[in-house]
Amino acid sequence: MTGQTTPGSAPLRYRPGPARQEIAELLDGLRADGGVRVVTGEPGCGRTAFLEFAARSFRAGPVWHVRADPARTEQPHRGLRTLLRAAGRPVRVPGDGTAGEVLLDVLCAAAAASPLLVCVDDVHLWDTASRAALGHAAAGVHAAGGRVGLLLSAPGHRPVDREVAGLPVVRIAPLTPGDAAGLVDDVTDGTVDPAVREELVTEAEGNPALLLALVRRLSPAQLRGRRALPRPLADAEVLTAVAGGCLTGVPADHAGLLLATAAAARATGEPDADADLVRRAAEKAGERAAVPAAEAAPSAGARTRAPYAAGPLPETLALVDGRLRFRSALLGRAVYATASPERRRAVHHALAGSLADPHGVPALLHRSWTVTGPAPALAAELAAAAADPASALPPGPRRAAYTRAAELTPDDAERAHRYTAAARQALLAGDPPEALRLLDAARSRPAPAPVRGGAELLRGAVLLADGPVDDARESFLLAAGLLAGHSREEAGAAGLGAADAAWAAGDMAACLRALAPDGPLPHEPARVLTPVPAAVAAVARAADASATGTAPPGPTGSTGPSRSALLRDHRDGMRAVLLGRFDLAAAPLRRVVERGLSADEPERLLRSAAAALLLGDVTAARRTGARALAAARTAGSAALEPRALEYLAYAELRAGRHQLARTHAEEGLRTARRAGQRNTAAHHHAVLALAASIEGERELVAEHATAALRTARRHGLAQAATLAQWALARADLGAGRSREAADRLGPLVRPGARRGHFAVWMLAVPCFVEASALVGRPEQARTVVEDFALWAGCGADPQAPAQLLRCRALLAAPEAADELYLRALDRHEETAGEFERARTELLYGKWLRRRRRLGEARARLGEALMGFERCGAHPWGQQAAAELRANGAAPGGTGTGHPSRSGPGRLSRLTPQQLRIARCVAEGATNREVALRLSVSTRTVDYHLRNVFATLGVRSRVELARLVQQAEKTGAQL
Repeated sequence: MTGQTTPGSAPLRYRPGPARQEIAELLDGLRADGGVRVVTGEPGCGRTAFLEFAARSFRAGPVWHVRADPARTEQPHRGLRTLLRAAGRPVRVPGDGTAGEVLLDVLCAAAAASPLLVCVDDVHLWDTASRAALGHAAAGVHAAGGRVGLLLSAPGHRPVDREVAGLPVVRIAPLTPGDAAGLVDDVTDGTVDPAVREELVTEAEGNPALLLALVRRLSPAQLRGRRALPRPLADAEVLTAVAGGCLTGVPADHAGLLLATAAAARATGEPDADADLVRRAAEKAGERAAVPAAEAAPSAGARTRAPYAAGPLPETLALVDGRLRFRSALLGRAVYATASPERRRAVHHALAGSLADPHGVPALLHRSWTVTGPAPALAAELAAAAADPASALPPGPRRAAYTRAAELTPDDAERAHRYTAAARQALLAGDPPEALRLLDAARSRPAPAPVRGGAELLRGAVLLADGPVDDARESFLLAAGLLAGHSREEAGAAGLGAADAAWAAGDMAACLRALAPDGPLPHEPARVLTPVPAAVAAVARAADASATGTAPPGPTGSTGPSRSALLRDHRDGMRAVLLGRFDLAAAPLRRVVERGLSADEPERLLRSAAAALLLGDVTAARRTGARALAAARTAGSAALEPRALEYLAYAELRAGRHQLARTHAEEGLRTARRAGQRNTAAHHHAVLALAASIEGERELVAEHATAALRTARRHGLAQAATLAQWALARADLGAGRSREAADRLGPLVRPGARRGHFAVWMLAVPCFVEASALVGRPEQARTVVEDFALWAGCGADPQAPAQLLRCRALLAAPEAADELYLRALDRHEETAGEFERARTELLYGKWLRRRRRLGEARARLGEALMGFERCGAHPWGQQAAAELRANGAAPGGTGTGHPSRSGPGRLSRLTPQQLRIARCVAEGATNREVALRLSVSTRTVDYHLRNVFATLGVRSRVELARLVQQAEKTGAQL
């Protein structure tokens, strides 16, 4: 559940944001069936604001709201009396232990006439007797149900008090990055610089109170990006203001263990630390934390070790499987920031001496935090450890090691080089903003051209994945110039990067310039063909990520002795494709494919997949894409995984496997979001829109197309924008809105300034021709068909020859159309792709029916119907079924005929997305969980779920689950 607050003189107000549906369901449940929820979360998450929001939103009956009482006292039943007075129920509270029963009776009596909501804020501040009474009443409400709803807030940085333990918990989740950015815009009236806003959002880690404190700390000039931000951004004062109250009164021995835990976790980047290591370090540092080595009896559900001989574990820490962690990450940050420098250095020194490997990255990091000035020897040792290929360290600790090595390095050139290496690891870890900050640090002092060139090469890679692609191209070009006299290989990689950025922007002239650093290819035509038949959508970013730097090499930077030849072949093949010379492109691209197939590195495999897509070898593209994905996951590369999934998704689209493409794109979208790659996410949105356009899910098409277009317009992604618009038009065509489809596609495919991306518009031509023919405007399509013939003749798209014959049949005279349709169907037999063949069968069947050749029409339309059902193209199947009915036949099948009105067969009336949602709901997932699993919004899940209920005639999630389970038992397809 996502909390959001806004500042002001009044108490902060909670705004539900994307969690609106979940909150509505919670309040509806409390109103209808009663129940109890303990609302918790870390300091500053907005628990008080959430309860106030719930109290304002509950209109089914009275609300009793008792706010936090900071003046905690152990006066017996003080809290309970406060609640009863606030409710206007002056009931005498007995002192014989029956106060809980009295409170339960009062609640039930108050709810007799209408539902009752009781909100108790900061229940941990109540006196012990009141907490016991409230816990007893809450347990009764939870067990009996009824119309009493209880919302009790408790802090999340400590265990819930035993009086309310065991009750259902609602944990307020951090703000999403989008909600956090919106909150910053709200409180600054939109005047904050985008880069500053992004840094504030990253630093706050979704905590609304911390985010507001950071905003208030900055001056107007700093918010607008005109002055440098303070470092660290979240200092001890800010963190104390947000979470310091949770540390008040911590005993000295507890404080030592807290600091040692925070310092140990800082070196590894993990949320927890080995309890034995923390104990030894705390003792060596002189902190009073006597922790025995003996095992304690394990607690229920977890294997734990006793942390203290002389006292309990600090309530702010949890111990699971021998590892300590803060219950609130924000509290851990506050503990470390508020400790004195002397205590921090002492703890780091003790931790360094307590680790088994004194030369490993964690031990070296701890040593580095004990020094206060330049330390060249230690910096060199840190950098060497970070670059060790035998180390199993993930990118996060490597980034920390390189960063600290740079900070300890006095030499400007070496310092810049190490900051660049740190930025590369940040990119691999999926943190583009941090990578850009480190690159800014790398160029803050003078450095030789090769070092500056390497930094610009990496900057281009970061921007290509998450930024304006024109800016990425300029960084790549600058890198190529700086590296030209020093490293031909790296300069070539920069040139490919510039080409990739120009490709994404749809600037073909710039792409060709970047691909020709050594002059023109042999027999280069005098001018570029018009139109140039470039690769299909699957190759929209065919200058492979690894070649351009978006897939940086491993820790050593070694990519093998043949990298130069591989880059050259990729460059020459791409350029030949752009020039329409597939005869010159085949040999170098085939070499790239073959080299990649024999490699294990994800970078080479991605390059191989890109080359295979340029060649139209979908089988090789799928194979290398799958291997690249496996290699990226094995390497733990957050930067490469979304790109591998992108290639796989496009390859499956090319192969006509739309549902597999959808599966890869859904996972790719999740990984791209985690990696901070908005440009890659836009391409996954485009794939999802294209897949949904076939399955007929208009809401989903619009949602994903809008998301793709939003990023595409901000970052200049012409190719993603064209794909999204094509998806919208294809959805129109499938729904029978041919005029709308023709109007949407016309500017994309016809010559002119508004023509779509040079590598994509050709793919939309068959849809445009069909739409134009169906609305009686065939003359508008004749020119683009001749352009499409050039593309089909290149041999890079197996579907294109059959599509070309279908287009010619749509525009041909009756005496020629028959043969053209038959030839098109013959060509479909040579390739996979159920959907395209079924489309040709449908159009041919329509043509036959209108010429009263009813028997032949029935056969073609029946084939089309079965083809559409096999690939899940429901709207197209409905068109075929309608044509069959008009032809006098009763269509069969499961998707568009007349399924049973009762029993498991009813599930066949759902669309594929509705089936997916129904299955998730039947498994017990909430709407939010379904949305996260399917990479859609909760609004979309709610929309589809309402349609599922209406279609199936069920009234509850329980009935839906029963129906789905019955269908699974009887073998119905879900």
